[in-house]
Amino acid sequence: MSTETILTLAKVLSGAGEDEEPLLEALCQAAERQWERRLRPGVTAEDCGEAFPCAAAFTAAADLAAARGGGQVSGFTAGSVSVQARSPAEAGTQAAELRCTAWRLMAPFAVPGDFAFQGVRG
Repeated sequence: MSTETILTLAKVLSGAGEDEEPLLEALCQAAERQWERRLRPGVTAEDCGEAFPCAAAFTAAADLAAARGGGQVSGFTAGSVSVQARSPAEAGTQAAELRCTAWRLMAPFAVPGDFAFQGVRG
């Protein structure tokens, strides 16, 4: 899998600017390794087809959204230009939605991440 492909997809998903590219590239590499570790035994990234780079890109975009958080300024207007910042809650919601999409893409190939087993007293 090409980290460059994942980075290109993540840029589109996140709307990352040039100043955010180094962070996004590191997040893409981390997401790629994370998904490789979550694959079912015997499954490779190549077996996942386009789902793998898309899921890694969605994960990296989610991590960038979470890192951005939300600004203190909710918005301002200067002449004909208007800028609105996301609140921390909106950034968190966006990150969660991106992660859900990544999990849906990888469901056939990955070990579920939400399963936990606890001992039961008899």
